[in-house]
Amino acid sequence: MKLYKHPHGRVFYRKMDHGRPQISHGEGIYLYDESGKRYIDGSGGPLVVNVGHGRADIVQAMTRQAQKAAYVHALMFTSQPVEQLSAELAELVPMPDARFFYLSSGSEVVEGAVKLARQIQQARGEHGRHLVVGRWQSYHGMTLGALAVSGRAGLRAPYLEMLRDMPHIAPPYPYRDPASGTEAADRLEAAILEHGPENVAAFIAEPISGASLGAAVPPDDYWPCIRQICDRYGVLLIADEVLVGLGRTGAWWGIDHWQVQPDILVTSKGLAGGYFPLGFIAAQHSDVELIRQTLGDWNHGGTFSHHAVGCAAALATLHIIQREGLVENSARMGALMGQQLRAALGDHPKVGDIRGRGLFWGLELVQDRETKRPFPAAQRLDWRIWERAFDLGLVVYHSQGCADGRDGDLIMLGPPLIVNEAQVTEMVTLLAQAIGDLL
Repeated sequence: MKLYKHPHGRVFYRKMDHGRPQISHGEGIYLYDESGKRYIDGSGGPLVVNVGHGRADIVQAMTRQAQKAAYVHALMFTSQPVEQLSAELAELVPMPDARFFYLSSGSEVVEGAVKLARQIQQARGEHGRHLVVGRWQSYHGMTLGALAVSGRAGLRAPYLEMLRDMPHIAPPYPYRDPASGTEAADRLEAAILEHGPENVAAFIAEPISGASLGAAVPPDDYWPCIRQICDRYGVLLIADEVLVGLGRTGAWWGIDHWQVQPDILVTSKGLAGGYFPLGFIAAQHSDVELIRQTLGDWNHGGTFSHHAVGCAAALATLHIIQREGLVENSARMGALMGQQLRAALGDHPKVGDIRGRGLFWGLELVQDRETKRPFPAAQRLDWRIWERAFDLGLVVYHSQGCADGRDGDLIMLGPPLIVNEAQVTEMVTLLAQAIGDLL
């Protein structure tokens, strides 16, 4: 099997010292490289490929729209896919009378959401509200604005002098933090009071923590308390559903598990199933209309915003999710995955915690279960397990730094939502073998 590694040809990669095979094709939850080796896509790309590889109906929908009009600028035209997708999504997002703005990635929609929150506050006459509170050990994207509200130390470090940094609070992290949901939410109130309610525009958080904390689910009283605190101080609540939205956690949106309504919701990864880079910002019509009446326009944009081909792909993806009952399948197969992970690895002396919801699961690895002492980052345990699983034909997601921003190894599973029982069993078996081979 040939491996492509930097430097080769005229390509460079984010991870430069890692050889990678060249992909030939994908089908369902499987990927095949040019040598014919099969890989189970246990991380969905990561967490992008929600309806599986090789879906001809999505490709056909994109082709039909591309043949009609591949690109039109959103300043000048609208298109049928944009209008229809928005109408159908409005029936699914947890806010009344929603409006949608489409961009190309999770980083872009988070950046846009932060700007939107600022302009909603300006339209309300709250011109001093410019701070957006985030959480430590969170991740919201790679643009400078998204990094400013993110709390992942390693990704922020090279750019700290370039950021207009924002306040951060500790996240709910039941494995390492015994605080109740109410106690964890009170950290937001303390931050608002510290910085002055008149200066705080919004709070942004992932409903269920993503890659930085490995599917850490907050206590059930956390999100209702957060909503109450935001209402008390006039702070907008931004739900970052880039990773956990569109059925990933066994509900349409991660925030749905607590019946909490955000003021702004963003998603991206699975919106077009990996067939097109697309995400959206959802906001209440009343807030969008207030900007129109007060400020005239929203001061933001993007060359590829409201892309007709992208929205055609998203519409076809949405219809597959609905037609095949993939949100429900995520809940069923996710419960099975959790049971099997605990049966296979729950007693492993180096597996400290197994957590998740729906088809989004994380395993936190520790040197000692009693003390929860993490492995040193220099051992690169997460990467070594990833490599071993990859050799075995299983693609997982890995992350480091959950314990303190530097140490703490995570391995995550987030396969396409089409997965069946036999495939869940095979993934868990291969992951258990990879961990057993190294620990």
